[in-house]
Amino acid sequence: MLVLSRRIGESVVVGDDITITVLDVRGDVVRVGIDAPRSVSVHRAELLAELADSNADSASPPAKVVASLSEALRKRG
Repeated sequence: MLVLSRRIGESVVVGDDITITVLDVRGDVVRVGIDAPRSVSVHRAELLAELADSNADSASPPAKVVASLSEALRKRG
């Protein structure tokens, strides 16, 4: 991880076409602006983690449902 100190109005350039600029600092909150082409996805990390958790929950049926289905199949066969 690269760690840099920047002041308000200063920027960091990533690659050839992504610029991250410090817009404001208030206490322990830093506002940044990200200028990137539309082909580059920019997301907040906590939202990606929440989405991954939600997708995992949706893809995995509850154990109770699996047990019920297993029991129904056993009775059938």
